Amino acid sequence: MGASEIIVGLDIGTSKIAAIVGRRNENGKIEILGFGRTESIGVKRGVVANIDDTVQSITTAVKDAEGSSDTNIATVNVGIAGQHIKSIQYRGSYIRPNAEVEINQSDIDGLNENMFKLAMNPGEDIIDVIAQEYTVDGETGIKQPKGMLGHQLEANFHIITGQTMAAKNIYKCISKANLEVASLLLEPLASAEAVLSEEEKEAGVVLVDIGGGTTDIAIFQDGILRHTAVIPFGGDIITEDIKEGCTIIKKYAEDLKVKFGSALASENRDEEVVAIPGLRGRPPKEITLRNLASIIQARMEEIIEHIYFEIKNSGYEKKLIAGIVLTGGGAQLKHISQLTEFITGMDTRIGYPNEHLAPGVPEEMASPAYATGIGLVIIGLQKVEKEEQKAGKEPKKPGKPPRTGFLDKIRRFFEEDGNN
Repeated sequence: MGASEIIVGLDIGTSKIAAIVGRRNENGKIEILGFGRTESIGVKRGVVANIDDTVQSITTAVKDAEGSSDTNIATVNVGIAGQHIKSIQYRGSYIRPNAEVEINQSDIDGLNENMFKLAMNPGEDIIDVIAQEYTVDGETGIKQPKGMLGHQLEANFHIITGQTMAAKNIYKCISKANLEVASLLLEPLASAEAVLSEEEKEAGVVLVDIGGGTTDIAIFQDGILRHTAVIPFGGDIITEDIKEGCTIIKKYAEDLKVKFGSALASENRDEEVVAIPGLRGRPPKEITLRNLASIIQARMEEIIEHIYFEIKNSGYEKKLIAGIVLTGGGAQLKHISQLTEFITGMDTRIGYPNEHLAPGVPEEMASPAYATGIGLVIIGLQKVEKEEQKAGKEPKKPGKPPRTGFLDKIRRFFEEDGNN
């Protein structure tokens, strides 16, 4: 197998915007050709709050990625997140005209695409539709119905919804940065692809992506996505707490959190002190690491309680053998896995995306902070490979109806708007 085509993942986060250029090498591993990272100044809690600032950050990150990879970037796979993301369970069905003909991929695609036509609340739209289990003529628990015979095809769907305007603003920022959106993907699913193994998804696992503005949760069991949720707190709120609790400026609060922060106050001694430079000739301010950890622990406990509530709310609490996997920038906080285990009673590990990466990748890329970006590259590659496989097997049918997916709707909206 030769190297695959080049894919770009663009992670538009609250604290950073990262563009990662990658491809699959001949051994099936992800080779990072280059990356660019810049501070995110136009995004608040995962949602675009200032178009121009976000465009500027995207342009800078993409230019850096182009320079380090010696590649011209035209299309990107973009992540979508934010508190507006919600999920619902729905059962869909499809009556086949001829029960004697084997169920094929177009039957499954037809059932999936019907889900995009469901009526949503005003201002909301369906971002993604994920089939969980299929039923063929009353026979339940089928994971892959292709090749079976049957009259009625049904499925339980996990439907992810979001605010239409939030997605349109992301699309607008990408367009203004002179880029094309190849796919719009839910960020926790991208992170899950980068840090979870198939065995963990089968056994039952909670993926917790602690970002700057939000904490995203995805629960898998029996290899199927069962529950998603977004908590409107992340690393930024911990920085704010340190800023207020220690009465220092935000820059110093962030530096303190990153360099000396801990999620367990008991792991720090009172005599451990760090000095913060004073403002405009004022004397330096001394802060004990135990006091710093107490501030962080109080907020982390609140975030973990929210996570645990979502786990119990999913109904899968007793079926998650693989426990919790923490990733995202916030997962780099010292002793965070111990605090999570203490509060939830569940096995916890930190999720690094290095399992899928080829040797020789920059060390920085193996950080949990880049799990989403690397996951976007992996899913982008999977989509391309699937389309190539499909194109090779099935001749294109004339007059096939256009896809009704979320990205296509947004694309049409901007095309129509441009024509008016």
